[in-house]
Amino acid sequence: MQSSADLTFDGANNRFLVPDMKAGTVLPFSNQVPGWEVDVTPMKLQVETAFANLKWTGWDSGEDTGKVNPLRPLVLTHANDNSKRTFVATQQGVIHSFPDDQSAKETNIFLDIQNKVLYNDKENEQGLLGLTFHPNYKTNGEFFVFYTDKSKKLENVVCRYRVSKDDPTKADPKSEEELLRVSHKYWNHDGGTLCFGPDGFLYIVLGDGGFADDPDDNGQALDTLLGKILRIDINGKGEKTPYAIPKDNPFVSTKGARPEIFAYGLRNPWRMSFDRKTGQGWVADVGQNLWEEINLLEKGGNYGWRRRESQHPFAANGTGLKADFTEPIWEYNHEVGKSITGGHVYRGKLLPELEGHYIYADYVTGKIWALKYDEKQKRVVANRPIAEKGFPIMSFGEDENGEVYFLTAAPNGKGISRFVKSK
Repeated sequence: MQSSADLTFDGANNRFLVPDMKAGTVLPFSNQVPGWEVDVTPMKLQVETAFANLKWTGWDSGEDTGKVNPLRPLVLTHANDNSKRTFVATQQGVIHSFPDDQSAKETNIFLDIQNKVLYNDKENEQGLLGLTFHPNYKTNGEFFVFYTDKSKKLENVVCRYRVSKDDPTKADPKSEEELLRVSHKYWNHDGGTLCFGPDGFLYIVLGDGGFADDPDDNGQALDTLLGKILRIDINGKGEKTPYAIPKDNPFVSTKGARPEIFAYGLRNPWRMSFDRKTGQGWVADVGQNLWEEINLLEKGGNYGWRRRESQHPFAANGTGLKADFTEPIWEYNHEVGKSITGGHVYRGKLLPELEGHYIYADYVTGKIWALKYDEKQKRVVANRPIAEKGFPIMSFGEDENGEVYFLTAAPNGKGISRFVKSK
């Protein structure tokens, strides 16, 4: 090369392109760093519709009226009770259950709280956003829900429900116990993931409160719950709260800080999960202008928003790499995708080639990847694409066996997909 003029990144092929003005050619260069190579070869997997014959009880597709009403499954999980059931919560406010069997024919309505849940298509980051079951659900019948309050419109609620005493296939709608309520100025960046960690505590994920640029700097403010991951003990009670604060939460002794906070500096975390084998927490955070990121959950971690977007300075007071910040383990720019959807580390049995890989996607492009993090090397060693159909992927879920599914809006009700070996 005698006269280079520019440099651009070819995200589709993971390489840099440099034009040679004198020769009139464009030369590709690998983006791999010697000794730090990342496997980007495609996985030999394909996507297929899961539970293809499933009828969603009570759901009206709008086919008869001509007004389309897509099914919006947003959470897929299990009760960890050996009942071989899968639970799916729709964003509109219905929790369905059905046998963990690909031949399942019809869902059972476990809980319907559409009268409490605010959702509309024009402000589609609200609704029923989180569902998780108590680790001891089999004996205590408790589960937890995160939703946007229809009566308040800009308030999210975390509450406890219990299964019906008379019917184990139904929840008791009158058993709701409010645990936490969080107000927003704006409708977006709600977060919403609920999950229990290996420590038995409930983790609650909250976005920065919405709009753009985090105008109130919520991500860095320890006196607000917005832009945070919370950790609470739902088996105890505080003096003024229906839950207790774990004594080792990182900010319990910090003046002016909310003691529920476990980690902070997040913009729009979508979503969070724990590796069922190692207990490691994984958090995907949606970027704003240029960068999407994947983080490992750390106690007291500050992930940088809005001082930076992923590893890059953001706004006038922005900064890049800094000792005070917890670095993401992976990022991609908006030439690759524009809105990350976090998933799960695969620990199932059907696809051993996925063992230990974190499955995630991009909502806008529908691209899916399997990312492998080497704990000994403290770096990503693989980020392998999985063939996809280009659907906007809203969320991922994991069944009781550790098999991973992804969820999409579906006018025909077929909104759950899974991975199978390529034919």
